[in-house]
Amino acid sequence: MSLLLDPAKLEIKLGAYRSGTATALSDQGILNRVQEYRRLAGNRMIALDRRDLKKRLGPNEYFVSKKIDGEFNALVFEGAEAFLVNPGGTVRAGLPVLLEAQKILASGGVKRAILAVELFYDRPDGRRPRVHDVSRAARQPDSQEDLERLSLAVFDVIDWEGNPPSPVFAGTWKRIAETFDSGSRIRPVPARTLRNGDEIHALFEEWVEKEGHEGLVIRSDVAGQFKTKPAFSIDAVVVGFTEGVDERRGMLHDLLAALFRPDGTFQVFARVGGGYSDDERRSFLEELSAMAAPSDYAEVNPDHLAYQMVRPDWVIEVKCLDFITQTTRAEPINRMVLDWDPETSSWKGVRRLPFVSAISPSFVRRRDDKKVRPEDVPARQVSDLVEIPLIERDARQLVTQKSEVLKREVYTKVQKGQTMVRKFLLWKTNKELDGTHPPYVVYYTDFSPNRKTPLERDMRVTSSLEQAEAFFQQFVAENVLKGWSRAG
Repeated sequence: MSLLLDPAKLEIKLGAYRSGTATALSDQGILNRVQEYRRLAGNRMIALDRRDLKKRLGPNEYFVSKKIDGEFNALVFEGAEAFLVNPGGTVRAGLPVLLEAQKILASGGVKRAILAVELFYDRPDGRRPRVHDVSRAARQPDSQEDLERLSLAVFDVIDWEGNPPSPVFAGTWKRIAETFDSGSRIRPVPARTLRNGDEIHALFEEWVEKEGHEGLVIRSDVAGQFKTKPAFSIDAVVVGFTEGVDERRGMLHDLLAALFRPDGTFQVFARVGGGYSDDERRSFLEELSAMAAPSDYAEVNPDHLAYQMVRPDWVIEVKCLDFITQTTRAEPINRMVLDWDPETSSWKGVRRLPFVSAISPSFVRRRDDKKVRPEDVPARQVSDLVEIPLIERDARQLVTQKSEVLKREVYTKVQKGQTMVRKFLLWKTNKELDGTHPPYVVYYTDFSPNRKTPLERDMRVTSSLEQAEAFFQQFVAENVLKGWSRAG
């Protein structure tokens, strides 16, 4: 039986637990399906203010589940294999929860399944799990107990025995509940079936306001899909504005708001276009126009209007329904970091770093009682709620370094008058600190002009130089056989 996952391409983290990239998958279509599911689910899900639950959600059948503060993954199961894949291409295998999932599915007679799950950390103090805990334990576990606390909440079916899920969610939920109700580390996400917005509002008060859970996810085959969380109030610095066009000329269009990073720089937080009265739009535009400041960085709003940057003098309160830290492909959402020079009264762009996308940001009021200083408008307002990579790093010091080639070997062979080339590279990216690159990459290319596909490639990534060198030697040993000569 061919395997879907090559564990040799994964990095050993602790014991049997390994993780790595999607290059370990024999079928890249798995990653494509996971990314497509995440994209479609994100497009369908509507953020809803809790105050709108009663008026927006009429009589119907609703499947309402707790919003788990974890990391979205797909659980892939086929026979003797069970592993996780997230939309960013991170693959995890050998976790205790995966062994349990494999036993449950196999004992139920299931041959193949891909399930939408939330990977979360079951905290020993019984408090609400946080995505920070998941990231820490999954990236660098402290102990076997750490791994045993990584758990799964199953909330949807992507594939079941080679077939898509039932178009009626009630059927999907019944399957999930019947399969995993007996699980310990893997369980159905806590959920209830409700009939209207009043019942959902009452459940919000019970689960979110009283028990402190993150929010609710609401599914209806008729009404659609929604998520609702407590609205967040953020105090932010105004760093730019745009003016309306046509009949809105002479009025504010939107504001560009930022927050103080721990290093004293400003990071763009949100474009705030709603919540103003017409009088505020007129008076704000007049006041802000007199505060214009030069900048070597330019940004445009969704209507392609360029922001006029201003002195960082205003603090405003912004209400948001939610924050997103990743794209549907699990890539970080990067926002520009800016540095204000008080001597020249000008802005300078530093670099883009991971931050958040604010959902439905809306202006609440001017905060004349607050000053533009780190203690009044810190990025911590957001980073305490969601995990933001590199938030504690000094943005000015995170300068992109050039990669460094550590090993390079090229071999050739002549066959039927044609020269075949096999090249092996090992390099250090020097970009691992920005969270976008692995520390070491081993790359193999095989060029054979006589083949139907002349150029073939393979790659390994790792955070260990020792493992990278082992990958390099393995590539050479497996692919440089009789008749090959080293070039150079």
